Amino acid sequence: MSTEQAEGMDSHLRSITVTSLASIGGIVAALISSAMTSGMTPDEAAMYQPAQIVVLAVVLVQIPLYRAMGVYGEDGPGAKDYLFIAFMTFSLWYVVWGIMLETGFGITV
Repeated sequence: MSTEQAEGMDSHLRSITVTSLASIGGIVAALISSAMTSGMTPDEAAMYQPAQIVVLAVVLVQIPLYRAMGVYGEDGPGAKDYLFIAFMTFSLWYVVWGIMLETGFGITV
């Protein structure tokens, strides 16, 4: 057992919170990307760069959100935490938007 005690949230609650919010962020980014490319073919939509930048924006919005929630305590997240948030958000965005493009399911605005 580790003797380190995280400031702020309990480590298990912190893990659940970060994983859940990063996953939800990826799904929301996929829905936004789908809405941005609603009238395009899947090939055109996949190459539409503003829809791809949405995932980067969602990742960047999450960092201050976690700080405001006090998830990581006073020290803030480290490099490994940033990579985890970016990876989880990107992974869910990639999978969900890919499925939406492949099946033709889209969000119309």
